[in-house]
Amino acid sequence: MKFKPLLDRVVIQRIEEENRTAGGIIIPDTAKEKPSQGVVLAVGPGGRDEEGKTVTMTLKEGDRVLFGKWSGTEIKIDGQELLIMRESDVLGILEN
Repeated sequence: MKFKPLLDRVVIQRIEEENRTAGGIIIPDTAKEKPSQGVVLAVGPGGRDEEGKTVTMTLKEGDRVLFGKWSGTEIKIDGQELLIMRESDVLGILEN
């Protein structure tokens, strides 16, 4: 199934973080926090300003982003757990 977000919303897939600490201790699944990094899978056309004009999106598909712990709405499409959130909920783009 294809999903295209509306307006200034983006679809993000969480990136699982390392399950070991720097010292080599394995962190069990029950003690892990949800990852706050992800990859943008789909981007809407953009929001609207006060005059009704479309504001272009800063994010694009494939961007690796950082977002707040409680940001977005969790959905499941074709067995994948994804997040839908507004572009303004994304804190920044991670670059190499």
